[in-house]
Parts: sequence; C-alpha cells; structure tokens
Amino acid sequence: MPPPFHRSDLPFLVGLALIGGLYVALIVALVAADLAYTSGTDIARAFASPPIRAAVWLSLVSCSAAAILSVWVAVPLGYLLSRTRFPGRAAVDLIVDVPILLPPLVVGLSLLILFQTPPGAWFQRNVFAVTYAVPGVVLAQFASTAAFAVRTMRVTFDQLDPRTEDIARTLGCSRGRAFWLVTLPEARRGVLTAFTLSWARSLGEFGPILVFCGATRMRTEVLSTSVFLELSTGNLEAALAVSLLMIAIAVLVLAVTRAFGLRGTGLI
Repeated sequence: MPPPFHRSDLPFLVGLALIGGLYVALIVALVAADLAYTSGTDIARAFASPPIRAAVWLSLVSCSAAAILSVWVAVPLGYLLSRTRFPGRAAVDLIVDVPILLPPLVVGLSLLILFQTPPGAWFQRNVFAVTYAVPGVVLAQFASTAAFAVRTMRVTFDQLDPRTEDIARTLGCSRGRAFWLVTLPEARRGVLTAFTLSWARSLGEFGPILVFCGATRMRTEVLSTSVFLELSTGNLEAALAVSLLMIAIAVLVLAVTRAFGLRGTGLI
C-alpha cells in the first residue's frame, strides 16, 4: 500500500515525473514518427516482397528455436545456481553474465572464429554447416539471449520456497522426482517469462547474425537484417514497415509476459 500523500511532497513528485516523463515522451515520439512517416500502402507493398516474407518466416522459426534452446539450458542451470553450492559456482555465475555485457558484434566475431578452429571446421565438414547458414542464425540468437533466460530462471527458483521440495523428498521422492513433480510446475510462470524474453531478444538480434551469418536474401535474412538491407538500398518505407512489425511483436510479447509471466523480479 503506498504511503499517504502530503502536499509538501508535490514538488518532489513533480520533479520526478518531469525527468521520467522525458524518457516516456521520447519512446512515444519515436513510435509516432514511424507511424506518421509510413502508410498502409507502404506496409502492404513491403510485405508483398518475397525476401521480406521469407525473413518473417525465418525470424519466427529461428527465434522459437533459440528460445526453446535457451529455456532448455536455463532451467537446469538456473536451478543449480539457485539451490546448490558446488566448486566453481561463482565462476559459472560470472561466465553466464558475459554475453549480456559483451558487445553483440563481439559475440558474432567469436562464433565466427570458433568455427574456424579445427574442432569447429571438423563439425561443419562432417555434421552440418553453421557459418553463413540457417543453423548459425539460431546459434547466434541463442548465444546472445540464453543468459537472460538463465537469469530469469535463477530468480524464479530463488523466489520459490524450497520446503515444498524438501517435503516431497521426506515422503520418498528422489531429488530429481521432486524437481519434476513439485518445483518445475511451481516455476511455470518463470519458464514462460524466460521463453518470451529469449524470443523477444532473439527477434532484435542484429550484430551477431550479421557477422556470423551475413544477410543473404532468401537464406539468412531475418527481420533485423531486413531493416539494414532495406536502408542500405534506400528503401526507407520498407525498412519502416519491418520496424513497425518488430515493434508490434515486441509489445505483444511484453503484454503476454506481463499478463501470464513472472512478476516482481525486476525483469518485466
């Protein structure tokens, strides 16, 4: 419950509102400028383009794959960091945060170098191509966004009362069975939040994909690189149309996360 309002607080609150309102106004102005510059005809013409439609399809598929992989890694790693103490835990906790702090171009360049090493080159020769290929798009998105999913799941498990899992173990469940039957169902909101955050972050990734996979039309082009390609050819209307689609998707994902996801974590 908020504290009672006093008239003496008014100057302080107005000052806060003015400072914060400038940023809110900037965001609104950016979206309004995009909407004012383009039209429904421009948007329809842009999405009638086969390359952009292919970019939409690849973005949906690659973002979903990257988000699934992120959650698949985040659930066990978040649980271990939250509920266990093991040698090197502090180092693992630090390493997980590295992709969050690294410039995106560095992530893409590091992936490119990794697959030029003998193990990486062997993998591409004998398993499947990654560099400048669709699997590379998924890997670039996953490498950049999985850390956010891990952080979300760690916060989720930190907020869950461990006593319910302990009770299940005293009733005969192994730790693994208690995790699957008790802890993971309790963490379902966190799983949803981790998935949607990873999906949304993957949609906006640009630098790692451009460096590691390029921006080849009808092959490795996703929505973020579509904006770059359309701008490089001077087609500002198409670039804006794609940008507005990405904004709409981001707002939708945020609304879903706020409605059904994890609250009170500072992450949404």
